[in-house]
Amino acid sequence: MPEINLETTVGGIPLSTCVYNASGPRTGASAALAKIAASSAGAILTKSATVEKQNGNPQPRIWHSGDDLASMNSEGLPNSGIDYYLSKTTIDETMEGCGGAAKPYLVSISGKTLADNLVMLDRIAKTMEEEKRIVGVELNLACPNVIGKPIIAYDFDQMRDILETISKKNYGFVLGLKLPPYLDGKHLQQAAAIINEYSGMVKYVVSINTIGNALSVDPISEAPYIASNNGLAGLSGPAAKFTALANVRQMRQQLDSGIDVVGVGGITTGRDAFEFLLCGASAVQVGTCHWKEGPKCFDRIVGELRELLAEKGYASARDCMGKLRPWSKEGAAKTRAAKRAAKSLEAAGGSSTATATAGNTHQIVQVVLVLAVAVLLADKLGTINL
Repeated sequence: MPEINLETTVGGIPLSTCVYNASGPRTGASAALAKIAASSAGAILTKSATVEKQNGNPQPRIWHSGDDLASMNSEGLPNSGIDYYLSKTTIDETMEGCGGAAKPYLVSISGKTLADNLVMLDRIAKTMEEEKRIVGVELNLACPNVIGKPIIAYDFDQMRDILETISKKNYGFVLGLKLPPYLDGKHLQQAAAIINEYSGMVKYVVSINTIGNALSVDPISEAPYIASNNGLAGLSGPAAKFTALANVRQMRQQLDSGIDVVGVGGITTGRDAFEFLLCGASAVQVGTCHWKEGPKCFDRIVGELRELLAEKGYASARDCMGKLRPWSKEGAAKTRAAKRAAKSLEAAGGSSTATATAGNTHQIVQVVLVLAVAVLLADKLGTINL
């Protein structure tokens, strides 16, 4: 069977696989980025950078639920500053992970102000004149964990002003936008309409960032698990997947066809990635799972996705993108039949195991009885030759 093709493009940038890392976890230094480069990830995305290095919020600022369903963070954008991620040394050290080959290198930025973002975009544009391994920029308009700052992509007037200002700079690089989750359909439509106004500049969106304004409480200490911002944090992990799927699906429906959608939020398996592709994602990012499992998660998820696509008869990832079907009685019946078949197979396997176990037990009992009789006879005759 030929290997399933997972190649894709994001904003015109070719990726060898449609799975790569989200900005944030394990992306702050070149050593961590090199491990991503060495994996099956199709691209390398840096930590969201600010103009200057910053340490972020006080610890503890991260919490994972014991059942692996949710994670929360209020990191406050700790990073090494934009110049670090643009430096030749950092990129060289990163690319050592893939043997020096030029895997797509994307820079994420999250300025505190429009002026900060323009400073960083100017530096990126200048650097890219010489450094061809940088292939694009992800502008974070969605960070809910900067204390006291609103989420730009929820303030539609401000969002339009920022995009308008950036558009006048006529940057030549590929620009993507990291978006927050939209919980109201009208708000999502408004955001998509604004982005469509700048379709000549915005080549892709990344949906979604963490779900803001979440709180985890420690019942023993009777206090939040997270120290900063009164314990309020961004929610991620599997609990965020269903909101992410809905946003990806609707963004794909609302945005111009020339603007790609990258899905992120709660992806831990190849099946999760497949669901995002069905909803119209051109690629997916992995964040919390990468945080907890490390870069080996990319190899596992890519392998699982290939297996699933093969089982379902797809030759490539592109073949299933945007192919989500409407609900139907026939589809529901197919799902029920598959579940019954799986349950029957499980029961048959359990029955076989029980039968085998019973047979083994019977043989052991027979051997024990034979030995017992032999011992009794030998004792009676006064000899033991066992």
